Amino acid sequence: MEQKQVRVRFAPSPTGPLHIGGVRTALYNYLFARQHGGKLIFRIEDTDSQRFVPGAEEYIREAFDWLGIRFDEGVGFGGDKGPYRQSERRDIYKKYVQQLLDEGKAYYAFDTPEELDAKRKEVENFQYDAHTRHLMRNSLTLPADEVKGLIDSGAQYVVRFKIEPGEDVHVDDIIRGDVKINSSVLDDKVLYKSADQLPTYHLANIVDDHLMEITHVIRGEEWLPSSPLHVLLYRAFGWADTMPRFAHLPLLLKPDGKGKLSKRDGDRLGFPVFPLEWHGASGEVCAGYREDGYLPEAVINFLALLGWNPGTDQELLTMDELVNLFDLAKCSKAGAKFDYVKGLWFNREYLQRSDNARLAPAFDAILRENGIQAPMERVEAVVGMMKMKKINFVKDLWPLCDFFFTAPQVYDREDKFVRKNWKEGTADDMRELAGLLAGLTDFSVESQRAVIDAWAESTGKKPWNAWRVALVGAGKGPDMYELAAFLGKEETLARMERAIAALQ
Repeated sequence: MEQKQVRVRFAPSPTGPLHIGGVRTALYNYLFARQHGGKLIFRIEDTDSQRFVPGAEEYIREAFDWLGIRFDEGVGFGGDKGPYRQSERRDIYKKYVQQLLDEGKAYYAFDTPEELDAKRKEVENFQYDAHTRHLMRNSLTLPADEVKGLIDSGAQYVVRFKIEPGEDVHVDDIIRGDVKINSSVLDDKVLYKSADQLPTYHLANIVDDHLMEITHVIRGEEWLPSSPLHVLLYRAFGWADTMPRFAHLPLLLKPDGKGKLSKRDGDRLGFPVFPLEWHGASGEVCAGYREDGYLPEAVINFLALLGWNPGTDQELLTMDELVNLFDLAKCSKAGAKFDYVKGLWFNREYLQRSDNARLAPAFDAILRENGIQAPMERVEAVVGMMKMKKINFVKDLWPLCDFFFTAPQVYDREDKFVRKNWKEGTADDMRELAGLLAGLTDFSVESQRAVIDAWAESTGKKPWNAWRVALVGAGKGPDMYELAAFLGKEETLARMERAIAALQ
């Protein structure tokens, strides 16, 4: 029997910014599809018209473009199984709702919100199911002519799935194994609402997955309770043989305490929970990984290891390596603590491995904010000398290397580094060192090192920290020869002369 091509989907709702947990779900779908030579479909689940937020869909698309997660088919990508936006599939869903009604597997319910609230107060732990449906106003309790009359008169109704009690429903989960739930604990879920002529998530999800030939449904653990319902729907439609394999991913948990990760945790501890900055309708601005200075490959690597590991000690993994190693069976069943400090570590590691030319534009923007304009090659040179320092973001460079572009104007005699390294006689040593530098026609790192190292060895002097005081004004900066070569002979000697005058 020919094996089907793997087809997975990521199907967000355009109700606001994309949570970082949703990004991880999309990433795992992407890795699984690529590893198996399959396709990743981008579907928009916008059946909840009340919660639609303008701009949310564009935000989601832009986030995946930045992260490098590419889709093969779907909204904005084309394909022969569309439309891929659920609001454009109304007629398709109506056909399948009618099928369930005609076969007695679903029924009309006319209960008003007030009637439902009253019943909840009357019946403890009320659930609309086989034990209570006979108490309600629906096509199972009302005469057929009254049902027809209500529908013809435009009365609002919902269509509920008729679940038979007492059956053990098995969900074959790649991560969690056989998950068994008895149908008696399930309620007769609403599948369709006449008010907006749209299906609910449960029906649309099943119909779309079937018609789009989805082979694996990889989604968050929060959807596990609905999976038995989805299994029953597949059977009700007669699609049991084409039912996808399920994999319910572990939750992303708070960095501290209990419960799942929320925006409030990010606000409290100072890290983003959205891939891109989000501007809410009320004027609220929520932080994003991109705007905070994270590199997309660092975010990808960090997220990939939250709930899954390759079975080795290797932590830094490229997208290609992740594709080759990814295995859903190695995902954890337990939730994964969102270690945002580890996320900083990943960004630092990738920052140090990045080309200087890639990082330079971001640093150049910071320089311009501080009134400094420099040729890009000099900006790149500074990035190259300083990116190996313990910084997490390009924006951390400025306080560490302002001296590359601005000479120290004041020398703090009370500064511990200055006080320790500029003593009586230091000014004379600096004059002697300046004389050696002035005599160089080649001011390269190698030329400086050859002359000054020989002088230091022959005299027993150790001028480097005092030289740092003169050029930087503090105990920071790169190798002194690299710094002097960058500043050039004229600027180096001018700074040394100024320090001698100020500190002698």
